[in-house]
Amino acid sequence: MQKPKPLRGPNQTLLDWLLPGLGVKRWMLVTLVGITFLAVGLALFLLDLYRAEYTNPLILDALSLASLRFLPRLVRVLAFGGIGLAITAYGIWGLNRALLRPFVPPGHKVLDQVAEYSRRSRGPHIVAIGGGHGLSTLLRGLKHYTRNLTAIVTVADDGGSSGRLRDSFGILPPGDIRNCLAALSDDEAMLTQLFQYRFSGEPGLAGHSFGNLFITALSDLTGSFEQAVAESGRVLSVSGRVLPSTLHDVKLVADVQLPHLGNEVRVEGESNIPEAAGRVRRVWLEPNDAPAFPPVLHAILNADLIIVGPGSLYTSILPNLLVRDLAAAIQASRAVKIFVCNIATQRGETDQYSCHDHVRALEQHMGEDLFDIILCNNKTPNSLPANVEWVRIDDRTLSDSRLYCADLLDEEYPWRHDPHKLAQVIIDLFYERTGPLK
Repeated sequence: MQKPKPLRGPNQTLLDWLLPGLGVKRWMLVTLVGITFLAVGLALFLLDLYRAEYTNPLILDALSLASLRFLPRLVRVLAFGGIGLAITAYGIWGLNRALLRPFVPPGHKVLDQVAEYSRRSRGPHIVAIGGGHGLSTLLRGLKHYTRNLTAIVTVADDGGSSGRLRDSFGILPPGDIRNCLAALSDDEAMLTQLFQYRFSGEPGLAGHSFGNLFITALSDLTGSFEQAVAESGRVLSVSGRVLPSTLHDVKLVADVQLPHLGNEVRVEGESNIPEAAGRVRRVWLEPNDAPAFPPVLHAILNADLIIVGPGSLYTSILPNLLVRDLAAAIQASRAVKIFVCNIATQRGETDQYSCHDHVRALEQHMGEDLFDIILCNNKTPNSLPANVEWVRIDDRTLSDSRLYCADLLDEEYPWRHDPHKLAQVIIDLFYERTGPLK
């Protein structure tokens, strides 16, 4: 399924506004009905004026000429009706252009923008679960197909700018949420670049991103983190919404087997797990009874499609699924469920993992048969970038009937997914399973 193209070229006509699916014709009809009532009222007034005995003969002659009485009645009806419709349509078209022009990016047509908005508003309800750059990449592609997007991100991050703000202000970490808001923005231009801007220089600001500080300030002004995220989404004009998996302050803990010692150690903190440089055996949240954010459960249960990944397996994906009731909601949902496996392994977390190992780790924590489709990249360049190890498609992976392989590689950054390739394959798989939405 290719990315939809504009309806017409530069020579758009008034008839283009009558194309199905724009949501415009109903309001044109309402306008015409109102104009018709006004016209009937004016006609009754003129008829009464014409029949009145005191009316000046010159006025009567002018009314006769203006009403084309010298023509047959049917011709007069068609003439006045056609002229009226043409003028009304032209007026509505001009009004729409005048009202919408401030909100249409330069170089774009108003009709194309209306058609695009209408098409994406009718798109499938998709829930994407993950974190980090992987989830942002996925959202950047999916926003071209639907506005009904919900991104669910972890709040277990304790490193970098997010960790410092979490410790200083006691708020949930905004980093992954900021990345997703930027990815979902309809206009990833100056405002979005500003949101992603990272300060350098003075120790107090160094490492902080503007978006993290913005969300932190809004949290203080609005009194709630979730309201701050919602307001940030309005500022960036996002196609969808971003929700934290829980509003509780949770910490990620892992049992990690260290190869050089041969025993397991307990590692606390999301940022410390990869640094342990061992094999992760199990992860959990503390406290382990933190409830899911209610809108998250509602989104999952009403979704047409649920996508898990890509992202860091143990430190981005599982911290979401470990929130109480969230995995149960996924199991109960009737949506198509897809797991998107990473293209490359993550050093200190999934070294030497195959696609099967990723799936198995999820199912050991969450239960069997969580996914309907396992999506894996099958294109790898001949030369490996330094310190990059591809996720292998081994015999155990190939034996899984749920597996679907495709070229998902970003040619510029081959260890990442291409957002448009990934979104197109996912949408194609969804419609292949469900058929067109009604």
